[in-house]
Amino acid sequence: MSLEQKINDQIKTAMRAKDADTLNGLRAVKSAILLAKTAKGAGDELTEDQEIKILSKLAKQRRESAQLFRKQDRVDLAEQEEKELKVLEQFLPAQMSEEDITTTVKDIIQQLGASSMADMGKVMGTASKQLAGKADGKVISGIVKQLLST
Repeated sequence: MSLEQKINDQIKTAMRAKDADTLNGLRAVKSAILLAKTAKGAGDELTEDQEIKILSKLAKQRRESAQLFRKQDRVDLAEQEEKELKVLEQFLPAQMSEEDITTTVKDIIQQLGASSMADMGKVMGTASKQLAGKADGKVISGIVKQLLST
């Protein structure tokens, strides 16, 4: 079952349950999928990687918005963003722990023969592809910087 079909089924369930928070999160995902499918040059179906990329982007937006709202003492808006984030996280692959990310990045550094900060771009490119949807880019970047600077 494709992500779009799962979303549609969940929307129906949320509508029956009158769960507005879940419904808002699901509709955001559906909207993003439809936009991606109708974009110029896009095919009729999205690949799993494209779907994960869309979900990751939406989750990142929600996370950043919630942080911003908390800094501005707008707890009501922050909580709304966090509720929608929980809905999005149901469809994302499980996030890797920092230890697992560090191990993967060490392997990448060894494969590429990277030794200094000048090689950060190569390492980040490879790491971002391998860990797409499984780890946050900021976490990956921090680990790469830490490992290359030592």
